[in-house]
Amino acid sequence: MRSLWSLGLAFLLALTSRARGLDIPLEVEQLPTITVQTAGPVIALPFEGSFSMRCEAKGNPQPVYRWTKDGQAIDPLYDLGVKKERNNGSFVIHSGLLAQFQGKYQCYASNNLGTAVSEEIELIVPSTPKFPKEKIAPIVVKEGQPVILECNPPQGIPPRKIYWMTIGLQHIEQDERVSMGHDGNLYFSNALEKDSRRDYCCFAAFSAIRTIVQKTAMSVVVKSSYAIPERRPSLLVPAGVQSEVWLVKGEELVLECIAEGFPTPVIKWTRRREKLPKRANIKNYGKRLTIYNIEEEDDGKYICEARNSVGDTVHYFNVMVEEPPRWQPEPPKGQLAVVGSDVHIKCSASGKPRPVISWRKNGQPLDVLHRARPEDSAVYQCEVSNRHGTILANANIMIINLPPRMLTKDYQRYSVVQGRDIIMDCKVFSSPPSTVSWNKDDTTESVEGERFSVFKNGSLQINQAGKEDSGEYVCFATNSEGKSAITALLDVKGISLTCQAEYDISLRNEFQIVWSKDGEEIPPFTEQSSTFSVHSIFISEWLIYDFVYCTSTEFIVEYEESQWDPGTWRELQRVPGNQVTAVLTLHGHLNYQFRVYAVNAIGKGPPSNPTDRYKTPPAAPDKNPENIKIQGHLPHQMDISWEPLLPVEHNGPGLEYKLSYRKLGVEDIWKEHLVKRHAFIVKNTPTFVPYEIKIQSRNSHGWGPEPKVVTGYSGEDLPTASPRDVAVEVLNTTLLRVSWTRVAQATLRGHLGGYNVHWLRKRSLLHSNRIPEERHFLTFPGNRSHAMVPGLRPFSEYRLTVNVFNKRGNGPNSDPVTFQTPEGVPEQVPILTVSNAQRDSITLVWAPPFEANGILMGYLLQYQLINETLAMGDMQEVNVSSADTTQWLLQGLGEMSKYMFYLSACTRVGCGPQRMEEGSTVTEASNWRISEAVNTSKNFHLIEGLEPGTVYTVRLLAKSRLDNASIFEDVIQTRVKGKREYLHLGVSTQGWFIGMMCAVALLTLTVLIACFVTRNKGGKYAVKEKEDLHPEVESQGMNDDTFCDYSDSEENPLKASQCSLDGGMGGDSDYGDEEECQFNEDGSFIGEYSGHKNRGSVRESNGPSPATA
Repeated sequence: MRSLWSLGLAFLLALTSRARGLDIPLEVEQLPTITVQTAGPVIALPFEGSFSMRCEAKGNPQPVYRWTKDGQAIDPLYDLGVKKERNNGSFVIHSGLLAQFQGKYQCYASNNLGTAVSEEIELIVPSTPKFPKEKIAPIVVKEGQPVILECNPPQGIPPRKIYWMTIGLQHIEQDERVSMGHDGNLYFSNALEKDSRRDYCCFAAFSAIRTIVQKTAMSVVVKSSYAIPERRPSLLVPAGVQSEVWLVKGEELVLECIAEGFPTPVIKWTRRREKLPKRANIKNYGKRLTIYNIEEEDDGKYICEARNSVGDTVHYFNVMVEEPPRWQPEPPKGQLAVVGSDVHIKCSASGKPRPVISWRKNGQPLDVLHRARPEDSAVYQCEVSNRHGTILANANIMIINLPPRMLTKDYQRYSVVQGRDIIMDCKVFSSPPSTVSWNKDDTTESVEGERFSVFKNGSLQINQAGKEDSGEYVCFATNSEGKSAITALLDVKGISLTCQAEYDISLRNEFQIVWSKDGEEIPPFTEQSSTFSVHSIFISEWLIYDFVYCTSTEFIVEYEESQWDPGTWRELQRVPGNQVTAVLTLHGHLNYQFRVYAVNAIGKGPPSNPTDRYKTPPAAPDKNPENIKIQGHLPHQMDISWEPLLPVEHNGPGLEYKLSYRKLGVEDIWKEHLVKRHAFIVKNTPTFVPYEIKIQSRNSHGWGPEPKVVTGYSGEDLPTASPRDVAVEVLNTTLLRVSWTRVAQATLRGHLGGYNVHWLRKRSLLHSNRIPEERHFLTFPGNRSHAMVPGLRPFSEYRLTVNVFNKRGNGPNSDPVTFQTPEGVPEQVPILTVSNAQRDSITLVWAPPFEANGILMGYLLQYQLINETLAMGDMQEVNVSSADTTQWLLQGLGEMSKYMFYLSACTRVGCGPQRMEEGSTVTEASNWRISEAVNTSKNFHLIEGLEPGTVYTVRLLAKSRLDNASIFEDVIQTRVKGKREYLHLGVSTQGWFIGMMCAVALLTLTVLIACFVTRNKGGKYAVKEKEDLHPEVESQGMNDDTFCDYSDSEENPLKASQCSLDGGMGGDSDYGDEEECQFNEDGSFIGEYSGHKNRGSVRESNGPSPATA
């Protein structure tokens, strides 16, 4: 049920006066009103040309505009580089660097009277979605076990579609056993040997931005089994016993249950105490329940049951539907009031959860107003928000005293044919509203009579105008501030009907002209005249009958009444096509006129001419108010409201309502109140007591019909009792069943909402010291006495309480119950690293699990030989019996062999999930040299003393973590002096030129050998001198065999270096100015080699001469 919330802003002044809706002509000075604005959010797609931010307003003086972005004032021209349009605040953003424009915008339109504020406009510039680069280890399972392939698709502009395909873009076949979940993951209820493959790929398609991205291929290895053991179902999705699902009204409900087990489980969907809605659809082989455009009546508990021949399991979904803020019944309107009057601006909105209402004045926070003055005229903003959205309305409040100002032109001329109706305008603006009267021909008395009607807008209507109505009329407008008048001239013209006929003049005594009206002859006139002038009788409209070849199927009778809604025609009754009369049911005390439409199979024809006015006599009301609502916002009162009668339903003057109420089920007399409003508050009532209520309407001519009696309750108060006999049953390490005795109905003091279960984790049984308290609660609606509490932590001590709640709030908590969860298996170890690989041994280093969930007894280490095709050798097993051990040396391994290692932590209950890592042995043992400590504030480190043309293994260690475990390892080769070659372009192929080049090359080689002998003894070499001999090197290309470059020049640091990640030389790397070798997230190298003054040195007693690298 939607909740209705309202907040009124009242100006408390000395006097009172009736305020009216604000309708100020533009000719009068007035506050700004925003008329056009962009409806957000705006999504800036890259292939669209431009994006408009609209903001237009009216006002007098003409408003000026300003904008804010993310709450900060901006100038579109100087801050965004875009121009505002003339005469309004709109601007257009053109495609380009759109990221700078992303944000939340708001437009302010101001003049010297106030400021109007637009709703917030969010401009979203989507980024290109990408999957992260990652190395995914193969998933190895036994046949019959479940498998989950995680997609984790990136976020992007919807709609987003997920596909599972192979590298060859063949769709993965799906059925009851294998299916994709709503989260994009691929689930195998039980894996079969045929599921083994190396190219499971997840694709995410974003049609709005025309983009498809692919995740790294995943490998699944299913080990065959002689006989697959049967296994009862358990749920892969969702986790736990029950879930809370919150949706916004109108969204799509998606519930999903995917189970594992063997044989493959079958899913069945039900709803507690009710049938599934007719709009419910079962998809994805029975695993997914969807309901489009969800409504409040779809609230409730949905149950999915997974069953196979071995057993079953269930999951409960508590579905709750909420709603963003909506105006009830409409946004606050502007008002015009005089100085000293009370002004009440009503801001009512519905929403779930309860919306928060805030007020601003001219866009600024509003202080409390105790006495309003003319300078309080402003634009007041009411902003209503909850977690599902925000709505904003501007209300223009003008507090002024103004004498009547005539807006209709003076001495306006009007003409009408005799017998027709005429309306003469008298548009006036004033504060307070003016009283309008009409006089004729300088008389002091107002025109009156059945044929004369003065509308609320000041206009005068004369029905069936006659010649005597011609003349000069004066409209007077009067209020407390003054008086104004205008003159209107009316000319009522007669009808001349001319009959032209030619005849023989000699026969004029035999010839005569005969006129008839409605079939009756009019007395003859002189023969010399063929014109018949009408002055005192009304000529009816001619009835022209068209030949219509389609029979009318029905007639529609419409009415218009002149008192409450003049000029508006409304449908009154439909009459079958074979009837030409109708009996109409009318309201009393109204001045009607009618017209008729004919309708056939093609459509509706034009209306007939209106009938004469018919004024019904006043009468007693013929109906009572409807939609009576009884609410109790406070414990000792009852709020009664109802839908009032429409003005046309009053049937006469003096309408009011008789409200009667009494307690239900006891001897009590009816208490009665006569009210004119459509709401009443009964105070000093007992808390939550049932009442009988009836409302009867009456006016000056009598009472309405006998009203119906409705039942409601007075206000609720907080419950006074707590649940008793709270007991817990620990089902496993994370699941608890809690039960209690329901509270008595008399202590609820309101409508039962349900029960809340609160629990907090006091401490871990593994550590004696207390931990920060973790508070949780679940709400269980309805009248129940037990619940399932999931998500507990193993090997912990908890305290639990239960309380009941109603619409007013929560009752007291029950006595606390303390319980302990049993010991469980540990979490996965956070890191496993392969280090110090030798010819027949490898060192494994790991960290203990963050949560042991019990007393850690040690670790289970398993490993097996693998090859490039992922074929597996026999599984070897090592039990590490000490919980304090975090590294292990494995010996007796094969030389140059690749292994897969699996490590899990173990408690007395069992071992937890495995952490996998791959590693390889080497051909021979190496002597490691250790450099100085790396400066962690830099992303590079220089190593000196390397031999030219030598292959090195570089290893980066975190000395303070995990016992010197290696976090990076790579193989590089230093460059051989003189190996670098250049590609010279444009060389002539003529013999004499080639011979000269050979001679120059020989001379250059001789010089280089001399330099090598004299300056590079001991392995040191220089690049700078060589580059000085070839100043054109920067403009020349490099061939494909260029090695990774190193420089000993601080002025010419090395531009880039690309090194092989598979142990070979970087000889295939291209030399480029913008590329960098770096450590990626998977451990590949990202440190940039470049010349810097801070250099590290190698600590070795008998090393060669230093060489920069």
